[in-house]
Amino acid sequence: MGISISTDDFFANVAAKSDSGALRGDYTHADQQYVVCQQWDAYTPQQHALWRRLYERQARLIPGRACDVFIDSLKALDVSQGIPRFARATEALYKATGWQLVAVPGLVPDQTFFEHLANRRFPVTVWLREEHEFDYIVEPDVFHDFFGHVPLLFNPVFADHLQEYGKGGLKALGLNGLACLARLYWYTIEFGLIQSPQGLRVYGAGILSSGGELE
Repeated sequence: MGISISTDDFFANVAAKSDSGALRGDYTHADQQYVVCQQWDAYTPQQHALWRRLYERQARLIPGRACDVFIDSLKALDVSQGIPRFARATEALYKATGWQLVAVPGLVPDQTFFEHLANRRFPVTVWLREEHEFDYIVEPDVFHDFFGHVPLLFNPVFADHLQEYGKGGLKALGLNGLACLARLYWYTIEFGLIQSPQGLRVYGAGILSSGGELE
């Protein structure tokens, strides 16, 4: 997932979840690494339809805006018709760059987040936004995580970079440097732009998965 949260804030939000709904996602069945089963069969026809609409909108917007590597990898994934099965995508991803997708309930603590990245595991949120959140969502959902982040993991250079970022995150946790690393992540992995022979293009997942941001 594209955004992590500090351990203290995470547990505070979990404690308050039942009263205020501060943190979305069902953490009751998560293991020690906050991994859960995707339970793909539990997604409703309405949720798959919402995914298709989100996908269709972004597919119309990315030509001429997204970097070519993202566009090519997204086409190869072929996930336009509904919420993807993580296991199926992992098979292709592991063959390409040795990465795996792991299902998580939502936001996870910083240390867990960076441990996943350092071991070439990318956490993907299992829940999908609701209809009224079509244009804007606060926490990253499965569409943001999968559509925005996963395609670039098929690129060996980017895949290696993100693993090293995970290792750097674990190091930063012990050196009080997490705030700086988080800021860099925000302006690169989430909202980064890259210069290409065709001009400035997007590679940040926060832009790629958002209709308003991409335009």
